[in-house]
Amino acid sequence: MAARRAERLVNLVICLLSTRQFLTAERIRDAVPGYEAADGAKATDEAFKRMFERDKAELRDLGIPLETGRNSHFDAEDGYRIRRRDYELPAIEFDAAEAAAVGLAARLWQSATLGEPARQALIKLRAAGTDVRAADAPGAVPQLDASDPALPPLLAASRSATVVRFDYTKAGSSAPETRTLEPWGVLSWRRRWYVAGFDRDRDQPRSFRLGRIIGSVQTVGGPGAFERPDHVDLLDMVAGAQPERDRVARIQVSEGGAGQLRRIARSERDGVLTVDFTDTGWLARLVAGSGAAARVIEPADLAAAVVERLRAVAGPVG
Repeated sequence: MAARRAERLVNLVICLLSTRQFLTAERIRDAVPGYEAADGAKATDEAFKRMFERDKAELRDLGIPLETGRNSHFDAEDGYRIRRRDYELPAIEFDAAEAAAVGLAARLWQSATLGEPARQALIKLRAAGTDVRAADAPGAVPQLDASDPALPPLLAASRSATVVRFDYTKAGSSAPETRTLEPWGVLSWRRRWYVAGFDRDRDQPRSFRLGRIIGSVQTVGGPGAFERPDHVDLLDMVAGAQPERDRVARIQVSEGGAGQLRRIARSERDGVLTVDFTDTGWLARLVAGSGAAARVIEPADLAAAVVERLRAVAGPVG
């Protein structure tokens, strides 16, 4: 939508909200800026009629309740108005479960990758009169890591029903394989992110851990390429997959630092965390993100993965 037309629509809505009477098209033409010709002169009757008809259709497509009527039997033509009570949103209220979900989302979206959409969503909720406290009861809300670069594009693809393609390293394999997926949804299970859907290459439903995706996620074709099956249980797809054997890492942390690592640790003694993990890349990302506050004691492949990640961030030396 062109900026000039968008501004005219906003002016039209404000005008129709500000009156209790029905305003005729001619009165709207005189009162609302934007119905003049491009050079500022008064638009012809035919040009105004075309613009006004398009604007009315646009408002109705947007769900704005444009009401048509006459103020008295003596009026010769219909007028228009927007009744405020039909236009304004009612108060938004959440039950306990819904409030917990919003709070969890707010904590998740504190990540830089999803921070801007979250900020805009929370502003809209607060503007509607909903008090959203993202930091309430921190011990009752699990901490989720949203730093995986594959998370935003997969969330967008699952919402728009867009096919994706990515390189994936499965457990026990050193070489990645290319997968083409119809993403039905993205979910977190046991503090790790998964995408579940229909694997076109294997011709069957599959789930994939985001931490094992190598490189960027590419889209294939446009939105609306598939339909998610009814009654599909994404959690069952993930939890029912062959479980991987947990490994144990020992990580030295500084006092007061590495808060996220401390939250996922099984135990801590003398500044050394014991952390259960199956995904080396996932834990290496958390350790590297802690900077100088964390150092891997064992296993060696985890320490090497952290060093490799830090070198990649630092770039070439010299």
